[in-house]
Amino acid sequence: MSQPTAQEYQIDCQMTSEPAALERLCQVVRVRGFEVTDVNASLRDQQWRIALTVRGSRSVEMLRKQLEKLHTVERVIADAALRVTQRSA
Repeated sequence: MSQPTAQEYQIDCQMTSEPAALERLCQVVRVRGFEVTDVNASLRDQQWRIALTVRGSRSVEMLRKQLEKLHTVERVIADAALRVTQRSA
């Protein structure tokens, strides 16, 4: 049986700031079988706004649901429609 091909996805997340919040977010991504390939994060008014590019062969919808369970996460957008098909240099 062949392994599913890894895909890249864009995930946009908004979460409240508290100690280790970003670490927990990254841990969920890793434990669910994805690798972070790019990240852009900014903190304003105690709110993190995070754009992640992740790679993995598992369902991005499953990852979105797991991220939403984090108590600091307020919003997650992760959809196959946001799949990264070409990266700029």
